[in-house]
Amino acid sequence: MATTTSRQAYLETGLDVLADLGYGGLKLAEVCRRLGVTSGSFYHFFDNWGHYTGELLEHWRTERSDALIEHVRAEPDPRKRIEALRAIGMSLPYRAESAIRTWSSLDPAVLAVQQEVDAQRAQVLHDAALAVVGNERGAEMFAKWAMYLLVGYEQITLEADRDALEWMFNRAEIALDSGELADLPPV
Repeated sequence: MATTTSRQAYLETGLDVLADLGYGGLKLAEVCRRLGVTSGSFYHFFDNWGHYTGELLEHWRTERSDALIEHVRAEPDPRKRIEALRAIGMSLPYRAESAIRTWSSLDPAVLAVQQEVDAQRAQVLHDAALAVVGNERGAEMFAKWAMYLLVGYEQITLEADRDALEWMFNRAEIALDSGELADLPPV
């Protein structure tokens, strides 16, 4: 077995395990096996399993959500922000995201993080859409449409069809660009 690894490697491997085996497969033995290290190596980086899973969740949030959203927010053109968000949505590690959603149904701390990530993602979608349609309700509907597509795709048990997901995201963008969402009355 290898004798060295890194904190980053443990975190990335944890996300890989979530993607491959789901939340139920996230075990110390599996993470160490994939890294080719003993469990003793794990304890050089993390005090205990709870410390590791907390850092894993924070790593997911900062690297797979916060950093991407900040990059998108730096784009001044709202249409280009929406295109970038679609590209991010199409490239997310869906199985890992799904596993984290499962985990959030079992752990209130994980649920709180998941809710923050969902709210942040919805807000950046809303803000870009609002700049395009100029209508609060239309922007809200676009953000919900995109989030419902993403979360539904993550959770569905049917065979993954990225072409269908891309088509659906394109339909949402067509509705945004056509003005269909510009005239929605407030609720």
